[in-house]
Amino acid sequence: MNCQNELTYLCALRGATTCENNSVESITSAVEELLVELVSRNNLIPDQIISITFSVTSDLDACFPASIARKNTGWEKIALLDCQQMFVKDDLPKCIRLLAYVSLPNEQIPKNPYLGKAKNLRPDR
Repeated sequence: MNCQNELTYLCALRGATTCENNSVESITSAVEELLVELVSRNNLIPDQIISITFSVTSDLDACFPASIARKNTGWEKIALLDCQQMFVKDDLPKCIRLLAYVSLPNEQIPKNPYLGKAKNLRPDR
């Protein structure tokens, strides 16, 4: 993105979702839905996305969320990373979280998607 022609700021977006099963299909569906919501709610194009870090709870190990995101058209230059969420007793099971660094227009208010059972993590959002 050419930041010299547009007034933008670096913004960290958060989001989370849950999936039903520890399967490639279930994780893929959940990650795709989360990314669609992240992009649509914030009116993003790939050039605005700098990086996304995904974390998953220890009960999800069927596939890497970043490998799902990497299949999106135009996402070749986006830095993607997976990690395991630290274990906390009574944490929300089968949860996928993300932290995305993006460039937003100055007047745009960031919108953080919390989907599925993860809505309970941030009822304020």
